[in-house]
Amino acid sequence: MNQLEVCFSPELIHLHELEGKIVVVVDIFRATSTMVAALANGIEEIETFADLETCRTMKQKGYLIAGERNGQTVEGFDLGNSPVALLDNSFSGQKLAMTTTNGTLAISKSEGASEILIGAFPNLSATVKYIQNQKKDVLIHCAGWKGRFNLEDSLYAGALAKALESTHESSDDGAMAMKSLFEKEGHQLKKYLSQASHAKRLQNHGIEKDIDFCLTFDLYELVGKVEGQVLRAIFL
Repeated sequence: MNQLEVCFSPELIHLHELEGKIVVVVDIFRATSTMVAALANGIEEIETFADLETCRTMKQKGYLIAGERNGQTVEGFDLGNSPVALLDNSFSGQKLAMTTTNGTLAISKSEGASEILIGAFPNLSATVKYIQNQKKDVLIHCAGWKGRFNLEDSLYAGALAKALESTHESSDDGAMAMKSLFEKEGHQLKKYLSQASHAKRLQNHGIEKDIDFCLTFDLYELVGKVEGQVLRAIFL
C-alpha cells in the first residue's frame, strides 16, 4: 500500500520529505476552493504568488489579479479570494494571477514534490481518482492560518484519507486522527465547521455563500495540478 501523511502548516513542511510524493495543497476557506471554481468556470490558467507586489505586476501582462489578506480583497486588485465571484463563466478564457494569506504560500513551499495538486471539497472525488491512478505516496499540505493549525483544512485531510483508504495507509498520527474526526463529523460538516475560527472570521465579512460553496462536495470532475508556477485543470 502507498502511504499518506498530513502536514498541518507550511511552518512544518520542512519536517516532511517531498521527493517522489504527490503533495495535495489545501486551503478550504478559501484559496484552493476559489482556484477550483476558477478552473471549472473557464479560467485558462492560474499563476500563484506568495507576495502581493509580484502578483500585482501581472496585471501589466494582461492577467486578472486576485489579492487577499486577512480575508479581505487587497486594494487595487481585480478580485479577492471568493469562489462565488468566479462562477457562471464570468471570466472565461482569461488568465488569473493570485496571492492569498495562506494558500499560495503553501503552494510555494511544496516545491520539490513529484506532483502538486490543489485540494478542495468541490472536486474531492476527482482528486481521489487521479491519485489512485498514479500509485504514489501522498502528503496533504494544509495551509492553516498564519502558520497555525486550522480545522477546515485538517478535516479535508481526513476526508481525503478516508476516501483513499483502499489504496493508501495513514502513516502518521495526524492522518489517523483526522480520518477518525471526519468519520465522526463528516455527515454534519457545515454545522461542525461553523465553530471553526476562520469560518467565524469570514462570517464577520458577510460571505456565507463562499463558505457554503467551499463545503459542497463533488461539483466538478477536474483536478487542479501545478506545474512550475502555473495551475491548470485536468478534466476527467
